[in-house]
Amino acid sequence: MIANIQVRSKGTFTLPSELRRKYGVNEGDFFTIIDMGDSNFLLKPYRSRVDELADTIRMELEARGETLESMLTTLREVREEYAVKSKNS
Repeated sequence: MIANIQVRSKGTFTLPSELRRKYGVNEGDFFTIIDMGDSNFLLKPYRSRVDELADTIRMELEARGETLESMLTTLREVREEYAVKSKNS
């Protein structure tokens, strides 16, 4: 897709709705702009390293058959065990 966009006040511009829908771009999303030289630049969605790591951890746990509910259940059990040990110390 090729689209022309206009830079407005304060350097803002609007991405065409077709591209926003296609790539799931929402208000407030961040982008990285990379100067490619010769008046060219690349606009790339920005994802924090924390988000990437969280996705990696989630995928690994899901591959092991873990779910959010099973992890929360285990966390509750460990907290209960810790509370009992702390009382007995």
